[in-house]
Amino acid sequence: MILKRLTILNYRNIATAELEFSPKVNCFVGQNGEGKTNVLDAIYFLSLTKSAINTIDSANVRHGEEMMMVQGIYDLNGIEEEISIGMKLHQKKHVKRNKKEYKRLAEHIGLLPLIIASPNDSTIISGGSDERRRLMDMVISQYDPEYMNALMTYNKALQQRNAMLKAEEEPSDDIISIYEEMMAENGERIHAKRQAFIEEFIPVFQRFYTAISGDNEQVSLHYTSHCQCGPLLDIIQRDRQKDRIVGYSLHGIHKDELEMTLDGYPIKREGSQGQNKTYMISLKLAQFDFLKRTGSQTTPLLLLDDIFDKLDAQRVEQIVNLVSDDAFGQIFITDTNRENLDKILERSQGNYKIFHVEGGNIA
Repeated sequence: MILKRLTILNYRNIATAELEFSPKVNCFVGQNGEGKTNVLDAIYFLSLTKSAINTIDSANVRHGEEMMMVQGIYDLNGIEEEISIGMKLHQKKHVKRNKKEYKRLAEHIGLLPLIIASPNDSTIISGGSDERRRLMDMVISQYDPEYMNALMTYNKALQQRNAMLKAEEEPSDDIISIYEEMMAENGERIHAKRQAFIEEFIPVFQRFYTAISGDNEQVSLHYTSHCQCGPLLDIIQRDRQKDRIVGYSLHGIHKDELEMTLDGYPIKREGSQGQNKTYMISLKLAQFDFLKRTGSQTTPLLLLDDIFDKLDAQRVEQIVNLVSDDAFGQIFITDTNRENLDKILERSQGNYKIFHVEGGNIA
């Protein structure tokens, strides 16, 4: 898959931009806060129908403006596709494929597979378990529509059950049981898909980490879930009264955890800044590799936002060698340091474009 052209209107700090891209390497150079990341976020928005930075859509409309629009022209396995997303303040967004609006946004997810690595990814290690579940959800949802449907149904049932648990009156046993059955049925389906994904994902992740670190450390992932303790419906219903006291559901796949280890210990506790960064980049490259093999039979876009900071020269060199390989297709990179980018461009055989970004203006 190739993103040929990108049009931006009033997206974050970018008033207007019309960009044509190289099919291989595209670099955005500029100081922090000038808008480099916003270009990558616009590309992310077209693939996932949401921002990687702001979950509130209206927050992505440029200050002082009433609407925003992003449009991409793609070469998808030889077929041209036009995707556009537009919205006015305080109104819902409209996502269109070849000028025809989707009835459900879920129909679009997976059409334009994409992986992004950015400084925000540090929360996957330092943050709560929801960040690590999101890592699994983002990849699986892009190649398995049934997974997204199960996740949406589970979350709706969870919200309804929690609302009943918080209510002053005692919840109806018949009604709350319906939501618990929906949670259990879809939760077990989600667990099975997460388990299968992690088992296949771990060796790929380990291979990338070894390549970048020089085989200096051993890393792994361990997936844990309440589903591993018995039938999920029994586990949810067993503690209904305890849930009623606290006012929310204590058990279910919304509590799943992905434990991340370095040399057998939690990396959150043991890892240096460089090791944490290497860990995150290896996760992202493994996600890319997995999605390329299992997704929509096309090479995903790879977005690398300021990834070289806090890495020693050897690890930067190894990452450059990896992403310069033909297996990675079209790449979009931001950096304040032109030296790092030049190393990648040297390997691109002239197939690259450099964009300078200042104050939301792109040249």
